[in-house]
Amino acid sequence: MKQVVHFGAGNIGRGFIGALFSQSGYHVTFVDIADQIIDQLNDKKQYQVKLATDQQESVTVENVSGLNSLKQEEEIIKAIKEATYLTTAIGPNILPHIAPLIAKGLTSRVKETDEKLYVIACENQISATDLLEGYILEKLDQDTKANLADKVFFFNSAVDRIVPIQNNEGSLDVLVEPYYEWVVETNENIPAVEGMTIVKELAPFIERKLFTVNTGHAVIAYLGYLKDNKSTIDQSLEDEGIVKQVKKTLDETGAYLIKEYQLNPDEHQQYINKIINRFKNSYLNDSVNRVGRSPLRKLGPNDRLVRPAVEAKKAGLSYTHLAKAIAAALLFNYNEDEEALRLQAMVKENGVPSVLKEVSGLDENSEITKEVVSHYNELKK
Repeated sequence: MKQVVHFGAGNIGRGFIGALFSQSGYHVTFVDIADQIIDQLNDKKQYQVKLATDQQESVTVENVSGLNSLKQEEEIIKAIKEATYLTTAIGPNILPHIAPLIAKGLTSRVKETDEKLYVIACENQISATDLLEGYILEKLDQDTKANLADKVFFFNSAVDRIVPIQNNEGSLDVLVEPYYEWVVETNENIPAVEGMTIVKELAPFIERKLFTVNTGHAVIAYLGYLKDNKSTIDQSLEDEGIVKQVKKTLDETGAYLIKEYQLNPDEHQQYINKIINRFKNSYLNDSVNRVGRSPLRKLGPNDRLVRPAVEAKKAGLSYTHLAKAIAAALLFNYNEDEEALRLQAMVKENGVPSVLKEVSGLDENSEITKEVVSHYNELKK
């Protein structure tokens, strides 16, 4: 049976990428540090992926096992030597931490086989696989680097599936939305995986997704958080004011995407409408606190709020609603999120312009910063 090594046995790994590989006839070896999940995978060897619909359809994911990256290094190296694919869904910030182990696996593999291995980081991050490749190459000697050619291939990808916080403690089963998209950029003829779409140029897909799905999700979360009675994403979209703001924000990101990638305006509007309808799925019960968490990362210069605002300004397009979304993110003060607490401390100590310079790479006197400050003061009232 064909083998996959997948780093990240969390809900996204099990409910999305791992499930697709299993359905395509692969054995999936999940690598994680969570003992309970790893033990359950090895004990049960299967779990259910349930769809957030009226019918609550489910799919059985079989041919799975688990390895602990802190305790089973040799077993993981062996698994990497035998795999066709190596994938991740572990969070962009964790990629540097798994790179040394992957590097050891690749070093061992290329000495023993010429079989091709395809590495794909399935993260909410532009060029995540490029980042992972860089971290791995830092750990390899020159001979091994040279030996990777025509043996190990690194492909960027864009992934899209909402996997909410689960009420599944003690269970491997995962609730996911029915919709998903997994786009991989390559010119190679690679082994088929059900649900994987191959494209020659990823940028239009990844930016369309990041600046529509991720931007829209974040805007709803931060505005919903500021409305005390809105605890979930679907509840937030019952507020016409929030719906209006989300649509106007996505009109701004859409204007940039249409201009940059020559997208069909009508088709992109249909895409926006589809995304907003996905967010209205009450079966997901997705909390604004989950979606809004890690605001420092989400306010980064290349992420879902700041990047489209900067690109819109460069293109001479409107960014005022994006600026309002950035201001709302600056007010996210969820006390169970470390980044949110750190952000509030930074704002209190240094002020909004200084924080935007440090976190978002925006000049303190830029037009975007001025617009954000204006919205921040208004929202804070």
